[in-house]
Amino acid sequence: MTFAPPHDRSNEPAGLALVIGGTGGIGAALVAGLRAQGFEVMALGRRTQPALDYTTESTLAICGQHVADHLARTGLRLQRLVVATGFLHGDTVSGQRAEPERSWQHLSADGLQHNFLINAIGPALVMRHFLPLLPKQGRCVAAFLSARVGSIGDNALGGWYAYRASKAALNQLVHTSAIELARRNKEALCVALHPGTVDTGLSQPFAKTGLQVRPPDEAASDLLAVIDALPPGSSGQFFDQKSLRIPW
Repeated sequence: MTFAPPHDRSNEPAGLALVIGGTGGIGAALVAGLRAQGFEVMALGRRTQPALDYTTESTLAICGQHVADHLARTGLRLQRLVVATGFLHGDTVSGQRAEPERSWQHLSADGLQHNFLINAIGPALVMRHFLPLLPKQGRCVAAFLSARVGSIGDNALGGWYAYRASKAALNQLVHTSAIELARRNKEALCVALHPGTVDTGLSQPFAKTGLQVRPPDEAASDLLAVIDALPPGSSGQFFDQKSLRIPW
């Protein structure tokens, strides 16, 4: 797919950009980048008010109503929805430590459940509570940060079972949501994006020597350029930080 130059937003009405996970490393950089583009920006996460926590669906409903009320009060349109949450390693809800699995011998129900909660179930609930807030006319974009390792077609190394599988699930959710979103607004776009390897707490322990690891602000700038350049017909697809299609 050939991309056009970045979309000219001069004809778009003033809009709101919402970043879920906007207090994390790349999320905060996306907030700054969107604000620099002229959007009014709202960030939601576990440390915001109201708080959004994937372990408690009611918080998503509360945050969704908070955004809906803000849109109604200000007359703004939700032009960008970016979901920048993700889990690769760390403590799970039960307090157990989860690490990327090198072998099926390392698989655990706790690790699988937490990866799916953060990487697939949470974003699916974002779709439920926030995609209906996108405008019914005109161009708007919902972008979900996925990962190249979630590609089944690109998997030649194995390992990282829970992370790969949960991101593959996210990709299917994005593709399916894009079909439904198009029935509401043919100009609306819903895509999965691979940000590359970003210098954040998620990737630092696994960044190999010689691998291109980029600072969050650079990664965010690349992702926003991809979003702005998405052409009609690209909804439901999976792109990397250079606007190249990634196989499912």
